[in-house]
Amino acid sequence: MTDDAMETAILELLAKRRPGATICPSDAARHVAGDDPDAWRPRMDEARAAAARLVERGEVVVTQKGEPTDPALARGPIRIRRT
Repeated sequence: MTDDAMETAILELLAKRRPGATICPSDAARHVAGDDPDAWRPRMDEARAAAARLVERGEVVVTQKGEPTDPALARGPIRIRRT
């Protein structure tokens, strides 16, 4: 799995949702690794890192408790939405 695959998964999932809708990084991890928790859970850090790269490029916004946040500083659950 490449970094590009996780970024692509995030963008594909967001494209299928209405404007303003969010996804969880676990949605992208499942999209790439499948529904088995033993396969997707280890990829959560990769999903969060991919989201951070997309934030840097201005393609998505990461939120926590509904507010935009820096993904490098966020601890706990985050959501990803299109810009």
